[in-house]
Amino acid sequence: MGKINVGRWILGGLLAGIVGDIIESLIQALWLGPQWNLAMQTLGRPPLITIQIVEFNLVGLIIGLSAVWIYAAIRPRFSAGPKTAVYAGLVTWVLASLVANCFFMVIPGTYPHHLALYATIGDFLACIIGTIAGAALYKEA
Repeated sequence: MGKINVGRWILGGLLAGIVGDIIESLIQALWLGPQWNLAMQTLGRPPLITIQIVEFNLVGLIIGLSAVWIYAAIRPRFSAGPKTAVYAGLVTWVLASLVANCFFMVIPGTYPHHLALYATIGDFLACIIGTIAGAALYKEA
């Protein structure tokens, strides 16, 4: 097994993060925005402000970098291509979204379950599509 091509990993990871952030923005802001605002109001919290949205996008870039790193790591065993990218995106989604949303949104009952479900489904789409996009740029040295 060769070493990970760091330049391509970063390039692909940033693309994965940007694609994921765009998908998240469409889902979380446009579709779920009013529900998020109502949930925050119920918790006695104000709606999200710009700096928080920027922070979410930075986390999205980290998730994209992580997803393409996982893709690069499993690529020698599963071969290059979209199927392997889906595997990497699935692992990323489980670790970055499913587990986190269960612990912080569902189990303690912080947010309505339907909102947690929709957010987690949106995260799934963002992770899978973003990882496929980022993996398309990744090449071994």
